[in-house]
Amino acid sequence: MSERAARRSRSGGGAARRAERTAFKIETAPYIDRQIPQIEMLPEETLALIEHNADTVLEEIGVNFVDNPGALQLWRDAGANVEGERVRIPRGLARKLCETAPSQYTQHARNPEKNVVIGGKSLVAAPVYGPPFVRDVDGGRRYATMADFTNFVKLGYMSKYLHHSGGTVCEPTDVPVNKRHLDMLLAHMLYSDKPFMGSVTEPSRAQDSVDMCEILFGKEFVQENTVMTSLININSPLTFDGIMMGALEVFAKNNQGCIVSPFIVGGAMAPVSVVGTLTQVLAEVTAGIAYSQLVRPGAPVIFGTFVTSIDMNSGAPTFGTPEASQILYGAGQLARRMNLPFRSGGGLCGSKLPDAQAAYESSNTLNAALLGGVNFMLHSCGWLEGGLVSSYEKFVMDADQLGTLQRMAAGVPSDENAQAMGAIEEVGPSGHYLGCEHTQNNYADAFWRSDLFDYKPFETWYEEGARDTQTLAQERVKYLLNNYQQPPMDPSIRAALEAYVADKKASMPDAFI
Repeated sequence: MSERAARRSRSGGGAARRAERTAFKIETAPYIDRQIPQIEMLPEETLALIEHNADTVLEEIGVNFVDNPGALQLWRDAGANVEGERVRIPRGLARKLCETAPSQYTQHARNPEKNVVIGGKSLVAAPVYGPPFVRDVDGGRRYATMADFTNFVKLGYMSKYLHHSGGTVCEPTDVPVNKRHLDMLLAHMLYSDKPFMGSVTEPSRAQDSVDMCEILFGKEFVQENTVMTSLININSPLTFDGIMMGALEVFAKNNQGCIVSPFIVGGAMAPVSVVGTLTQVLAEVTAGIAYSQLVRPGAPVIFGTFVTSIDMNSGAPTFGTPEASQILYGAGQLARRMNLPFRSGGGLCGSKLPDAQAAYESSNTLNAALLGGVNFMLHSCGWLEGGLVSSYEKFVMDADQLGTLQRMAAGVPSDENAQAMGAIEEVGPSGHYLGCEHTQNNYADAFWRSDLFDYKPFETWYEEGARDTQTLAQERVKYLLNNYQQPPMDPSIRAALEAYVADKKASMPDAFI
């Protein structure tokens, strides 16, 4: 072969490799299976004290079950002391009831390759949940629409390290309140094949979620398997409202997962101290999970914790603080002592923009979630402004950083290849490792690589427009949406889902409150 032909051959091979590297692929990493130790921050005597005090709260102070006579009767039949809407639970009863809850369960996706296990050593990452506003560079801060919701579902589907499609990734305010849950569920089902969450804003909407899943998966499959994991918030302090408990009842009766989670701003809805807050958290979660087991023993549930601190000057919630991490670590220990899956964490921040404040606060919580043993991490990406805003740019920034958790959780291998003794021998003193056989064999996946950050030299970065991370994220959003490919679905199932939604919408007038 001539020298020119050889060069052409090498060039062609290089072009092919470059094309392969730059070609877009839709990938979903498997849920995280931790191979690293968890932080056990609280000593045994402190954990035992919290458990004792939580039982005292349930027995002597009690919890309120509001607007739910059926729940009061179930508690009365179980042996609790019920006065009005106040339920006082004898010491040890709630904890005993919780023992029928599974230590882990599988949530099935319509693509079985994307099923997730929740519990044990797993960590499942789901996106932001609940904001009424969205933000992007082009449109600024504005009320969310159904088009925004669909975009976020697509971004979640295209994000490699996001294992779950989530639930209300933003609140589509252009759709009537009493109908938007139908459109949101349909979007998750059509535009992603990852697991998703059901509606909890009214018991009938929880039932719609079950009915639509029975169309998607089959009625018998839904009754025998968990296909939704949905968020049931407790109105801290110590109050369980009829709407949320009504949704929990629907899901528990139908074998669907519930995250039983206090929503606490420390200093406002719980004590300012870490141990005091953990006492209230444990009392609330234990009562909520116990109630789910009264509804259906063995119903899948998650021990949930969402706790922020408060800025004592402005009253605004703060995120990524040391105290919030301490509570997360402690709650994880308490959940493991109850042999239950644990929910907490996320890319939480109080910043108005995807800036340095957002990055610091989010990374503090994401790392705490990994090391604190979180099994289901809601708000993993996209959260901005204390949860009021779903940010397009922060969504892809956070989703990219979830890859670092994936790599960290894998631990450090020590097999023959990892020991690299051949490489050390080959290079010897005063050499370098760039061209050695071990480097050539391992360079492709030796180090985690961001799909977003810019590592180019200053001159190249400057010539390309001196783009900051938000600008790069804006470009990444457009790239992912432009390359979105909808996962296939049986046309008859899609038609049945769309007909269900159309019929339900037609059966009631629009309501915007």
